[in-house]
Amino acid sequence: MSAPTPELVVDAPGLSVVVPVYKGGETIGVLVEKLSALRPEGGLEIILVNDGSPDESGRVCRQLLDTASIPITLVEHARNFGEHNAVMTGLRHARGCFVITMDDDLQNPPEEVINLYDYARKGNWDVVYARYALKKHEGWRNVGSRFANAVADLLLDKPKGLYLSTFRCMSAFLVRTITKYNGAYPYIDGLVMQVTDRITSIEVVHEPRIAGRSTYTIPKLFGLWLNLVSGFSLVPLRLATLAGAMMSIIGAVCACTIIVHAVLRNDTPSALGATMTLILLVGGAQSMMLGIIGEYVGRTFLSSGGKPQAVVRSVEISAWIRSDSGSEAAAR
Repeated sequence: MSAPTPELVVDAPGLSVVVPVYKGGETIGVLVEKLSALRPEGGLEIILVNDGSPDESGRVCRQLLDTASIPITLVEHARNFGEHNAVMTGLRHARGCFVITMDDDLQNPPEEVINLYDYARKGNWDVVYARYALKKHEGWRNVGSRFANAVADLLLDKPKGLYLSTFRCMSAFLVRTITKYNGAYPYIDGLVMQVTDRITSIEVVHEPRIAGRSTYTIPKLFGLWLNLVSGFSLVPLRLATLAGAMMSIIGAVCACTIIVHAVLRNDTPSALGATMTLILLVGGAQSMMLGIIGEYVGRTFLSSGGKPQAVVRSVEISAWIRSDSGSEAAAR
C-alpha cells in the first residue's frame, strides 16, 4: 500500500525532483546526469518511481544508485499503476522544501528546473506550472491536451486559461496536503485546485523526444479524462440532471401537442417518425445519464473495497558522494 506522507526533516534538501519512469530506459540516465549537475539553493535530491516498466528502466535506475553524486531514491511499483499514481508515490518520498514533477523523456530540459524552483521559492507560490510557447508533441497528443485543459476549465476551480502541465513545482505544504488522498484514481491537478489558490505559471522550453515514442495512447488519455470528470467534480451529475429535466419538458410538450391535435381535428395524428425520434432522443439521454452515474458508483465501489492507489515493492536509496566534502555517506 502507499507509504505515509513524510514530515519535513532537519536535513531536508531545498528541492526534490520526482520522475515517474515508464519505458524510459534510453533517457533516464541522461536526465539524472543533467539533473545532478544542477546546483539549486538548498541542494537537490531525485526520486525515481519505476511504474512497472517492461523495458530496462529498472536495471538502469539501479545502476544510477551506485554512481549517483546526489541523493537518489528508487521506488519500485509492483505493476503499472499509471502516471498520476506513480507521481503520488514519489511525492510521498520527497523531503524537499519544494518538489518538481517531470517526465522521463527529456522534453522538459533539466535546466528549466532551476527557473521553476526559483520562481516558486521567491514568489511564495504553492504551485508553478510550466507553459509552452510551442509544444513538440505529436499533433493528436496536442489536441488531446487542449481538450483535457478545456474540460478542466469547465470542471475545476482553476484560473481561467491556466495550462495544466506535468512539469510543475509544488511547495512542501501542498505536497503534504495532497498526499493525504488515498483514492485509487488520483488526478494531481484536481487535488491541487482543491487545496490552494496560490497558483501561477511561467513559460519554459519544450523539446522534441530524443528517443522512443510517447507511452500515452488515446485510451490512456480518455482514462485520465475520466479521472478528472468522475473524481473531482459534480458537474457531470448536474448536467445529467439538467438533461433529464430537458427531456421531460420536451416529452411534456410533445404529449400536449398530440392531445391538442387529437381534440381539434378529432383524429389520432400519424407521427411515427416524430415518435421514433423522441424515443431515441430520450433513450440516448437516459443511457448517457446511467453511464455517468454508473462511473461514479463503480469507482466508489472499487475505492471502498480497498483498490490500492499503488503498491510499492521496494525502496532503495543511493550511497552518494557529498560534493562539498568528498566523503561518501552510507546508504540510509
